[in-house]
Amino acid sequence: MRFVIQVVSKGTLSIEGRQHAAIGRGFVVLIGVSEQDIASGRAKEIADKMTKKMLGLRIFPDENGKTNLSLADTKGALLLVSQFTLYADCRKGNRPSFIRAGAPEASEEIYDYIVNRCREEISDVQTGVFGARMQVEIVNEGPFTVLLDSEELM
Repeated sequence: MRFVIQVVSKGTLSIEGRQHAAIGRGFVVLIGVSEQDIASGRAKEIADKMTKKMLGLRIFPDENGKTNLSLADTKGALLLVSQFTLYADCRKGNRPSFIRAGAPEASEEIYDYIVNRCREEISDVQTGVFGARMQVEIVNEGPFTVLLDSEELM
């Protein structure tokens, strides 16, 4: 599982030219689920660990400018976007392979699980639409982007 976490002052997501979701200060998170996550039979356990780590990250500046505050500390929002392309394999040729990405049905189930877990902790959680062609606009603060990979956390 991979989360690309971007600290933003605002983020919007549109589908077919219409705004579907918008947040102010918070995280825009691109979420990829791998075939290995699903095949392990531990996808929800992995999702729990990844979500806990993401929500606990202290990457917002405090009053002294030190990255010391979490999303909850700042009452920030989340915009969660499914993105199977995080598992693109570009080692051979010029056309990426997505064979390592999880099957759509199983990945959507885990994505929905992550969204629900986040809603238990954060009051403003916005989402994209799984499998839709989406346009995401962000104002990345810092810029500050963090990659969480379950292969490194588990």
